[in-house]
Amino acid sequence: MHRHDEERAGAAVLGLLEDSHRAGPRDLPRLVQDAARRLGLTGAWIYLADVQETCLTALPVPPEVPHLTGPAGPGVLDVENSLAGRAYRTGHARTGGGTGTGTGAGAVGWIPIVDGIGRLGVLQVTAPALDEGLLDSCRALASVTALLIATKAAFSDLLVRTGRRRTMTLQAELVRAILPPRTIGSREVTSSAVLEPAYDIGGDAFDHNLADRHLHLTLVDAMGHDLASGGCSAVALAACRSTRRAGGGLADIAGAIDAALTRWIPDRLLTCVIADLDLTTGVLSWVNCGHPTPLLIRRGRILARALERPVHPPLGLPVGLPRTAPTVHTARLEPGDQLLVHSDGVTEGRDAAGLPFGEELLVEVVSRAMADGLPAPEALRRLVRRITAHQGDRLRDDATVLLAAWHPGGP
Repeated sequence: MHRHDEERAGAAVLGLLEDSHRAGPRDLPRLVQDAARRLGLTGAWIYLADVQETCLTALPVPPEVPHLTGPAGPGVLDVENSLAGRAYRTGHARTGGGTGTGTGAGAVGWIPIVDGIGRLGVLQVTAPALDEGLLDSCRALASVTALLIATKAAFSDLLVRTGRRRTMTLQAELVRAILPPRTIGSREVTSSAVLEPAYDIGGDAFDHNLADRHLHLTLVDAMGHDLASGGCSAVALAACRSTRRAGGGLADIAGAIDAALTRWIPDRLLTCVIADLDLTTGVLSWVNCGHPTPLLIRRGRILARALERPVHPPLGLPVGLPRTAPTVHTARLEPGDQLLVHSDGVTEGRDAAGLPFGEELLVEVVSRAMADGLPAPEALRRLVRRITAHQGDRLRDDATVLLAAWHPGGP
């Protein structure tokens, strides 16, 4: 990027940041358009991914702003079959052809909108021409746009609605309100998770957190598929976070979840895997309370029985039954290893012939996507498509997958 381009990009980004402090979420399209014009673009439009990552929807344009038009093309684009979707899937900008051509817009570009490493959507930009210097400026604009979306989404139904295709059930709304971002990570580690059915999840939930050179992971599966199941998972995550933030270890967390369920939601069982990965040493520690065994993937293959250990009973057992602290297991990972934790609804889901999805197909789909150089979120998106297709697009149980990759010394 030439010095003049850098100065222009800096001024545009600074102006966007300054204007954003007192702007509401509905003002984002106007602010981004104003910044785009400072860059020499003829337009810029925000497209957000839906919760199932099947489509990209343009953020609504406020009707009272006469100079601001809708996007240069359809307001909803398919993730699988569009240039915008390709930019979203791969994480790389795409230009030329596709939506926007024939509109008088000139060159059209699609820039991924990424918060950290979590995918939010894409930014459509138009200009008479898009050289590499201007594309770099567009990437800077998309990065700042991602920060603004992430900060304002917590208090904006506008942004939430744009990412939904239909109404959530009560239990799904309850669980999603307490979930962390789908994807977190750093140069050393990536963790990504996905839940289905997205609009009707019942008892599954997950948590992942980075602190003090440790990655914490939790996946819970509460009995049933109703509002009480969602409440059970919510209580479990609250107990997990409260204990973890107070300095408790893995066994302490499991004990806190068990005590909370016994007191507040009796007669509801919950299985879980609670894990900690030391990012310095690669030592993985975990407890398993009635849950499917986590899978260790190394160089695209399952390490058979690598993480098979005695399983502790589920949490929330009736009062009066004997209780012991779960055993904390350990294993040492190698750089590049991937940890895959899933609920039983993934592998036990059956097709029309009664055949289960199974662990082998689970790892095959993930490994193939990772071998293609795709990021973990895209690998899981493809996996979910296979899982739902296997069951005829009608899941009979929650299906949750969490994929964590340890890559010390990464870019």
